[in-house]
Amino acid sequence: MVSLRCKMMVHQELEKLNITNAIVDLGLVEIPEDLSLEIREELKINLLKSGLELLDDKKSILTEKIKNVVTEMIHHYNELPKENFSDHISEKLGYDYTYLANTFSEVKGITLQQFIIINKIEKIKELLLYNELNLTEISYKLNYSSVAHLSNQFKKVTGFSPSYYKQLNQKRLDNLEDL
Repeated sequence: MVSLRCKMMVHQELEKLNITNAIVDLGLVEIPEDLSLEIREELKINLLKSGLELLDDKKSILTEKIKNVVTEMIHHYNELPKENFSDHISEKLGYDYTYLANTFSEVKGITLQQFIIINKIEKIKELLLYNELNLTEISYKLNYSSVAHLSNQFKKVTGFSPSYYKQLNQKRLDNLEDL
């Protein structure tokens, strides 16, 4: 719902400035014509008021594309690609992985690998909450080499083992039901 609302807000801002033929997609807007500095600045200010940011340098735009590919890959595929993440991202964006990883690190201040791990851990949390898959199934689904590898990475990022995290959330849910 959030992305649809953001998309509508972007369309409204573009219409206010009489910008036509723009293509609005997840996190990106392609405007076929060049904008004057005044219109670009006005668009930037209006988007900021709505909590959105206008990225106009190539590295920031590429970084957003990388984030979108990683998010799509981890959170929206039923099953992760069997190829390496680096190969998948590189193929999807048409750039050498080293260039993508260096650009991402420069712009975001963390490595692309760290960003992928953080997203995988968020997906694990989500799957643990749904309680539909066990750790072995989650490990397989997210291309971990073993349950131990998944558990070690999860603990390193969250400070909890997956099973303890699951218990904490179950207690929280039980407490909510008691209200």
